[in-house]
Amino acid sequence: MITKALPMKKRFTFTVISATAAAVIVSAPYASAAIEHADAQPAVTHVKTVAAFDFAVGDVPENITVAPDNSLTVSMVGAPAGERPALVRISPSGHRTVLVTGQKGDGITGNTRGHDGTVYYNVWSADASRNGVWKLAPGGTPHRIVALPVGGVPNGLAIDPAGRTLYVADSQKGTVWAVPVAGGPATAWLADPALAIEESAPVPYGANGLRFHNGAVWVSNLSKGTLLRIPVTATGAPGRIHTVADGLTGVDDFNFLSERSNVVFAALNTQNKVAVVFPDGTTKTVLTASDGLASPTATAVRGKRLYITDGGLNEPHDAKLQSGKINLAALLSH
Repeated sequence: MITKALPMKKRFTFTVISATAAAVIVSAPYASAAIEHADAQPAVTHVKTVAAFDFAVGDVPENITVAPDNSLTVSMVGAPAGERPALVRISPSGHRTVLVTGQKGDGITGNTRGHDGTVYYNVWSADASRNGVWKLAPGGTPHRIVALPVGGVPNGLAIDPAGRTLYVADSQKGTVWAVPVAGGPATAWLADPALAIEESAPVPYGANGLRFHNGAVWVSNLSKGTLLRIPVTATGAPGRIHTVADGLTGVDDFNFLSERSNVVFAALNTQNKVAVVFPDGTTKTVLTASDGLASPTATAVRGKRLYITDGGLNEPHDAKLQSGKINLAALLSH
């Protein structure tokens, strides 16, 4: 395994890619500088553990989606513990239901939800018959809708408001794939140096988290510490890339304060922090290890409730799902 200092996503990437290689293997002008802003009042309070997970059996939470009934769909990578990945539902009371169990050696990464309740999720695999985007319709069985090239790492996943196109961040190929929900071949929607791995980065991991928001595809690049906004043009093509913020060391997945707000809650995996990124590029740390963060991998927001998945990469592998209450006055006071 990789050194404990590495984040969960980096760690499972190194572990699995090494094995594979051995076998075959946002509402205002955007600034590029992430300037830390601090307040006396906490912006997130009443932090608690909603559900505790067992890292040793593969329960390494990677991504999260909130459903209308306030249940949460959580991707469990599995690979960092050498176990099977899974897709699970966590009820508001914390009860867990396994929706999908993957193959040992694979990883389940990003997940998102369609208007009809269908769950879409990425499977990272060295097996070409499994690598790609999968779907689980309500009451149905999981099946793959699109294959993706082996050798990449399908990671962040989002669906457009029309429910026709899925966007996938590939952390190895520096590419955003466009995938038709109805099935069919994936298209390299955007391949750009801004999405690629930073050559000087200690771990090769580029485009990471991905969200579709306010007419744009937003992507984090872990190796560069950047948050990017890519407008979707009227023809569906990518527009000019905007660097919303940089200096976000260890940035993993992220989410927004609301559907209309460009205020972002970003999980900084290697720093054991959650930071808010404002539309002008400034940042504010709102949660740290003192709040129980343990390799945070993703965030989700429902109303004034913030959810955080903790991968628990380092000993004692405190993998869990946390929630906190957003203090809007303190958050927006700057």
